[in-house]
Formats: sequence, C-alpha cells, structure tokens
Amino acid sequence: MQIKIDELMATTGVQFGTSGVRGLVDDMTDQVCWAYVTAFLQYLKAKNIIQTGDVVGIAGDLRSSSPRIMNAVATAIVNQGLVPINYGMIPSPAIALYGLYKSIATIMVTGSHIPDDRNGIKFNKPDGEILKPDEIAICAQVVDIPREKFSENGELLAEKVLDDAVSDANEHYINRFVSFFPAQCLQGKHIGLYEHSSVSRDCLNTIFNKLGANVTSLGRTDQFISVDTEAIRPEDVALAKQWSEEHKFDCIISTDGDGDRPLISDEHGNWLRGDIAGILCAQYLNVDVVVTPVSSNSAVDKSKVFNQVIRTKIGSPYVIEAMARASLTSESVAGYEANGGFLQNSILSLNSKTLSPLATRDAAIVPLAIIMLALKQNLSIAELVKTLPQRFTYSDRLKAFPTELSTQRLSQMSTGNIDLDLDTVKAQFGFVGMPTNIDSTDGVRITFDNDDVVHLRPSGNAPELRCYTESASEQQAMELNKQSMEVLAAWR
Repeated sequence: MQIKIDELMATTGVQFGTSGVRGLVDDMTDQVCWAYVTAFLQYLKAKNIIQTGDVVGIAGDLRSSSPRIMNAVATAIVNQGLVPINYGMIPSPAIALYGLYKSIATIMVTGSHIPDDRNGIKFNKPDGEILKPDEIAICAQVVDIPREKFSENGELLAEKVLDDAVSDANEHYINRFVSFFPAQCLQGKHIGLYEHSSVSRDCLNTIFNKLGANVTSLGRTDQFISVDTEAIRPEDVALAKQWSEEHKFDCIISTDGDGDRPLISDEHGNWLRGDIAGILCAQYLNVDVVVTPVSSNSAVDKSKVFNQVIRTKIGSPYVIEAMARASLTSESVAGYEANGGFLQNSILSLNSKTLSPLATRDAAIVPLAIIMLALKQNLSIAELVKTLPQRFTYSDRLKAFPTELSTQRLSQMSTGNIDLDLDTVKAQFGFVGMPTNIDSTDGVRITFDNDDVVHLRPSGNAPELRCYTESASEQQAMELNKQSMEVLAAWR
C-alpha cells in the first residue's frame, strides 16, 4: 500500500507543527509513526545526506506512549537498511547535540509540554533539526507500507527491535556544561529542582551537583505532568512559592517534558518568564546578535544590551533560519523563544573556554547562565531581573479551540485594509486603548497607544488559541490577559 505523507496528515490528524510531528496518541499508531519516519529517511537518502548502513539515533521522553513509538521508529529505521541506536530517555537537546557531534541523523519521540494523551516525533538531520523546506519535502514523500507488518489497527506484528539504551549521548550532554563553566562555580548555592516528569530531571541534578550546587529534589512523579513554560499551571506557581519559603532556595529550576524549555524562579519562588530568562542568558554569554520571535518581551529591544535584535515568526525553524543568515555577518549569534528555550548558532567563548553551537532549543544552559550572571553582578536573581527595562508579559490559552476557527477569527483583524482592521480591533479590544499597529508576522500582534500589547495566535502543536499580553506591570499584564481571554472565549 502506498500513501503520500500530506494525505496521511489530512486523514489521521497527525501533523507537522512548529516543532516536529504531533498528534493524539490514539492516532499515532505504529503504522502512522513508521510512515513518517520512513518519509524522513527516504528524504535524507534522496539528498545523499545518509546512506544504507548509517546509524540513526533514537531517544524519548517519559510519556507512557513513548517506548511503543520508539520501537516503531526503530522498525522503520531497520526497514530502510539503517542501524538504530537507542540513547534512552534523555532530553531533546541531548540527542540533537550528540547527532551534531557524531554527524548522524537523530529522532526524538516527545510531545514536549502537551498532555499525555498526545505525543510527537522530532527529526534532526546530521547538521541539525529539520527546517520548513525539509518539512515540505518530507510531506511530499510517497511511502510503501507493507501490509504484512501491521494489524488492521495499525499495530506492529513483529517483535520488539529496539535494543537496550546506551548512555553516550546523555554523558556528552552533561559534559557540555560541566566542562564550560568554571569548576565548582555553584559552590554554596542551594537549588531546588522541580523534577515532576521531566526527562531532564536526572541529568540536571548531575550537572548542578558537579558544578558544586546543593540540589534538593522536589515533586518527582511517575505520572506524566504537562508543564508548559508559557502557561504555567496555578499549582506550579503556588508550589514554587511554598518550596522557596520552606527551603530558602537561591532559585528553583525545572523544564518541560522533553527538557528544551526551562523554568527558573527567583529566590522568592516567582517563575521568570521565558523571554526574560532568554535575555539574561544571552547577556551572560556576551552574544552580539539575538534572534527571537515576534511574541517575545520588548525588554530585549529596550535594554540596548545587544548590537542587533532580529524578530521572526514563532517556532524554532524560523529562529534557526534567521540565526544562520545573521551568522554571515556576525561571529556571535544566538536566539531564544518566548518559552525560554535557548538556541546557539555560533561558537561562544567565555573565561578562556568555548561552547559549541547547538541550534536547537535547550533548557539547561538558561538557569546556569542566569545564576552565573547574578553571581558576576553580586545580585540575587530578583535584583538581576530588575536591571532590565520593566516590561511584563503573561500568556494563557484556550484549549480545544479548532485551528480553523482561530484562523478565521484572526483573519478578520488582518485583512490588509488597515482602516477596517483597526475598526475591528477597536470593537473587540477597545478596553485596552487605541490600537496603533497590527503585526501579522505570526498571528495578530496588536500594539496600543499606551504601549500595551495583545498578541493572538493559534498553537502550532495543538488545537489551542494562545494569548500573549505585555504591559508596564505584572498585574496589568495579567489583568489584560484575563480580559482578552474573556473576549476570545466568546469566539467559540
């Protein structure tokens, strides 16, 4: 049976988003996953990027469905005459980094921050994660699916082919940070590690301990918890403040499910927004050119810390493409997303040591750099945050909001007729102020005459409508978000 991948996307609902393929676990059958992986490998072979006999690395997060999908991935790799190596349950940036180091293609099974009833697959070429042109080419692939390999329900009939995990990639990732930062540089620091179900929990513990920190493990669970660093759960906000008061931590750190989006709190248990954490991380690393999506806090522009700030559409492929272009004229280029994930396109030098490029989202570098910047300036993390222009962002999302409906509603405010668009915005969001600019780079980002911002965008990973707000105080940003979410709720 032959099937074209873009037809598979339409019939199964398993689709490419801002970062890899995502879908409901029930829809991500062995057969569907096998087809996507086969299409990826066929594409790499056709481009002479890989050839028969090459190794392909596999890793996964701690979701209940990940082991099954990893086995389906391995089966597809074997069917293509390639050799699957299981690097185990490790962070997305760890497997991507090892692929760069070994010049091998790698595949990460993860749904990142989305709930356990969903999962996904991230694809990395030997030189980094796939970009939009690669995605288009993969979707155009035609795959032969041998009926004898699958049941009528799409389950693999063959026995497990995935070997036991090896630790090479995880150890390489840990050493990246331990060898770059000064020995015992975190001596005397008391760090809370919110472990939950993050696949990064053990390697973060190792990294911080090796650098001299006193680490206290918190909230470890065997049940997968959906931790979204752009829409932090109220219970996680309360837990951080409770733990901070109880233990007197210098900060609390965590990540999302696959370890590519960081969480770091100040000494009071207040979580930093990802786009503030990204600014501080880039500042410590002495980055010249910063690339970040249009949704990120405008404090990066107002701070005047960097020689250039470049704005992109939301999603790591867009940030990576813009970093690559910027690297043609600058030797120090990095980026970050509003979720806090940090991407590095250049070799960065600091304290006579170098940090190799990792042009995919990483979480571990962010808390390490922020703590070191605070130490360098002899400030607490709360005091360090106050050195930036005081612009505050907040975000939330409407779940179970069909992407088609989001697109339809937003198109009514971005028709290309500025007078009509401004009238529509005033009718919906006149309570904010007078709209002065509508940016349709990604979704609809509205700037008002009081400098407040409301940015609306369909999620690229799930049927959700996201709302980002920015204002002059945290309370104003939260209140603005609450009022905006009430408007969006009426759109259903």
